[in-house]
Amino acid sequence: MLRLRILAVLFLAVFFAAVPLRAQLGKNVIVSAGSEVDHQLNDISAATDAAAKLKLIDAFSAAHPEADLQILADEQYVNYYLNAKQYDKVFEYGDKLFALDPDNFSNAVSMVRAANEKGDTDRLFAAGEKAAGILQRFKAQPPPAGISPDSWKAQQQQKLESVKDNQDYIEQSLLNAAYQQKDAVKKAALLVRFANLFPDSPNAGQALGAAALTYQQAQNRPKMLETANSALEKDPNNLGILLLLADDYSEKGEQLDKAEAYAKKAASLCDTAKKPDGVSDADWQKQINLQKGLAFSALGQIDLQKKLNPAAVESLTKAAPLLKSNAAVYARNQYRLGFAYLNLKKIPEARQAFTDAASVDSPYKGPAEDRLKGLAAAKAPAKKAS
Repeated sequence: MLRLRILAVLFLAVFFAAVPLRAQLGKNVIVSAGSEVDHQLNDISAATDAAAKLKLIDAFSAAHPEADLQILADEQYVNYYLNAKQYDKVFEYGDKLFALDPDNFSNAVSMVRAANEKGDTDRLFAAGEKAAGILQRFKAQPPPAGISPDSWKAQQQQKLESVKDNQDYIEQSLLNAAYQQKDAVKKAALLVRFANLFPDSPNAGQALGAAALTYQQAQNRPKMLETANSALEKDPNNLGILLLLADDYSEKGEQLDKAEAYAKKAASLCDTAKKPDGVSDADWQKQINLQKGLAFSALGQIDLQKKLNPAAVESLTKAAPLLKSNAAVYARNQYRLGFAYLNLKKIPEARQAFTDAASVDSPYKGPAEDRLKGLAAAKAPAKKAS
């Protein structure tokens, strides 16, 4: 049978606009109130003229070569050049700041913002990788001396909550950049990279699912299967992935028992799936009908592969009305149904199924028409010899 790539009917990708917020995670440099350093930093903050502000930052940096105060100087440079939209300078001083304070989460946020605004995907993911590493190292820190594990856990949770908005901004920035890639292979690779960077994120499963579909689109079946199975390990109830694997295995005639289990589970999940916010009731019902129809159609194809033709007819007949909103998958289902009826020698029913498949514009139109011509030729009586 013809291979059909199932794309938008499996997943709903959501894009978010986000704005970074400043958060503290990293080395805490203490400045005494009323000290010379405090006055200098206040003067920098109060300066409204850009050239004057930069001169003050330069003077502060030159006057305080100590590592801790250079952290403050580099933070001032990063903020200044970020506001001036001089992104290469942001990267320059951001790298200097990371060398002095590798766990400076605010710096990671600034670097992500600079890469976002510049449209530099490589820099964006590099900064996202820094941010992910900072969070992972913080979560893995043991309790400091004199602090109980429970108290430390509460403190960690509080700190992580304080940076959550920034983490969300970073995640959405990386996801949006990945989804916007025109090259399918790079898009999929970035989505997998995101999932590996933020494995505990609720977006990780969505990213892996989208990556699997993208690999399918690129006709890279080995990577599609690898990524889809990784997504299913993370979320065994990932409806889109269950359908993707059931569809692929059933079409290829491989791992049919597993494909059957996936298709049945997908059909069951369709009955309990919750409508996402922002999706209309009509659109949601259309989506669920389509997904349930795909599950039934996969079950019908599995039965065809197993030569269980009566069961195939039952499943494919159930699928037909659910798939009518999508010409390609509806035509494929009817094409399959035509073969199930042919195997049962029910020629009128087979002819009707192939007619349905040929009635819509899809890759199955030509093959279905060819089948109808074959049936017509077989029906025509042989001419008598004169």
